[in-house]
Amino acid sequence: MHPIPSINGHANDCIARTLAYAVEHADKPRHQIAREVGMHRETLLRVLRGERPIGLDEAARILAACGASPRATLLLALSGQEDLACEWMGSEMGEFLEELFSALPAQLERTLGRRVEDVRPRWANGTSQLVARMLAKHIDDFANRDIAMALSR
Repeated sequence: MHPIPSINGHANDCIARTLAYAVEHADKPRHQIAREVGMHRETLLRVLRGERPIGLDEAARILAACGASPRATLLLALSGQEDLACEWMGSEMGEFLEELFSALPAQLERTLGRRVEDVRPRWANGTSQLVARMLAKHIDDFANRDIAMALSR
């Protein structure tokens, strides 16, 4: 496995703000989070203020210590969705994205096979809309089943 590089500039500031939010909303004190991550408390504070560059591996450990979904939170934050990263980091939506981001590459490889080379970047937005609509329909189907079962009792 390759070492995860440090991030700098605007990305570091974005990650620092996201980490600060996670630590602020964690159910444990900063010193405990720092200890769990293997970082001195002052170093953690410098990271949260954006004064010290942070590697993605360290950022993921801080998020995990805060009870957040590390990969989903980092992907959202680094893709310009910092508000959603903070909103969803400790929620079931964050957990859903964590699982989706982990499972999707293998499923694409398995399902598309050689056709993976035929995929075009311009299809991404439409595909995301299709997945969101399918998920909404799935949720509606579950809700309707629950209502039907409650009415039949």
